[in-house]
Amino acid sequence: MVRVSTIFIAICMVLIAASLGLILYAMTGLSMRESALVALAALVCLILYNAISVRIRRGTGASGQIADLSRGTADLARQVAEYGRRMALIESRLASADNVAQDRARAVMGEIGELGVMIKHLAGSVATHDELLTSATSLTAAHHPSQPQMTDAPQTQPVEPVHAAEPPVPVALQAAAEAISNLPDMLAAIKSAADANRIDLYLQPIVSLPQRKVRFYEAVSRLRDEKDHVFTAGQFIDIAEASGIIGQIDYTVLFRCVQVLRRLQVRTKDVGMFCNISGATLASPDIFGECIAFLEANRALAPSLVLEFKQSAFRSLGPVEIEHLAALKRLGFQFSIDNIADLKIDGRELADRGVRYIKVPAPLLLDQKEAAASDIHTADLTSLLTRFGIDLIAEKIEGERSVADLLDYDVRFGQGFLFSAPRPLRPEAAVPTPVAASRQSKAPLPPPAEPAAIAARAAAETRLSGTAALARRIAQS
Repeated sequence: MVRVSTIFIAICMVLIAASLGLILYAMTGLSMRESALVALAALVCLILYNAISVRIRRGTGASGQIADLSRGTADLARQVAEYGRRMALIESRLASADNVAQDRARAVMGEIGELGVMIKHLAGSVATHDELLTSATSLTAAHHPSQPQMTDAPQTQPVEPVHAAEPPVPVALQAAAEAISNLPDMLAAIKSAADANRIDLYLQPIVSLPQRKVRFYEAVSRLRDEKDHVFTAGQFIDIAEASGIIGQIDYTVLFRCVQVLRRLQVRTKDVGMFCNISGATLASPDIFGECIAFLEANRALAPSLVLEFKQSAFRSLGPVEIEHLAALKRLGFQFSIDNIADLKIDGRELADRGVRYIKVPAPLLLDQKEAAASDIHTADLTSLLTRFGIDLIAEKIEGERSVADLLDYDVRFGQGFLFSAPRPLRPEAAVPTPVAASRQSKAPLPPPAEPAAIAARAAAETRLSGTAALARRIAQS
């Protein structure tokens, strides 16, 4: 298509040639034919000049384009060379990474072999300890006979007793014998503390990482004997479960957790409470009936009250325990798992049962040998649990270095002595005892309170007690 500028130039050239012819005809006296020939010659000259100038300009533009093309080709060659250098570097790094991975795999196989040897040694040590415990039991029975031994041989005259030299007893054997001999006293002290309501509640915060803002409190129970000697949970839980007292302790702790949680929620709704429940309580229909009746009456606190169970209890659930967990889940309560011994965790199964939190010790999370032996790397554990709606809580954190390492694993919550040790609460004035627990402990039920006593206790709870002061400090912080 002819451009407008070309048409304009052609018109201008025609006008210039015609004007030249008219001027020659008017001023020089040339004839019309001669003037027309001159005008035509001028038009031809203008056309030739325009064509030559256009071609020159096109040649100059083409040379410029060729120069630009050569420069672009040179830049492209440099980029290709740079990409080639980077590809060579990547290939060398991949080769080195492959070598490092093979070295690590060989190291892991070596550690697995060493672990097998250690397990064999551990099995031998366990067998030795079993023999020591058996010997300690027989030794205790020998030192504390239940009835005097009679001999069938008749004696005609008194015989002087002969004291043979007793062989030396090993230190471990003596410690085992002392522990076995102290069991009756320990059991009596635990029963006395539970019957006298000497059950103290300690609170330890669970903070968010890395902000370290308090999000939950875990209730930890302690028992006191008549001399105010404190028994930790590790000292009395197993004995209380074996003797059937754990139901009464769990109900008392649950009652006080609800009291503390109510006072906390007066100030803030962002702080929850973890309450430990024993597997024996979960398996007992009588005690659990009392607990679930109390929880149903306080189901408004379900979003903030988390019931915590041991991993061993969750792995040995029977039909009764599964039914009880389902009843708690229908009420809206959430569950937590602690005392994690290994990282073989099925997130889907736990989420289906209502588990929303898992507490894993920080040393176990940061243990490289455990990470190599588990089904999933600890760095991917948080994302795996989050996929099923479960939050990971790192407990037993005692150093800042552990916090920095846990942040690399995207751990959102932490608990340990680094943030705060468990702090005691002032014991409440009165705590009701469940009927089933009273039957197990053989303790009489407390008499029903008078209306005036109930009103006085309600007025006393509204005052600033030790627990309320703690709640105020929590809200202010």
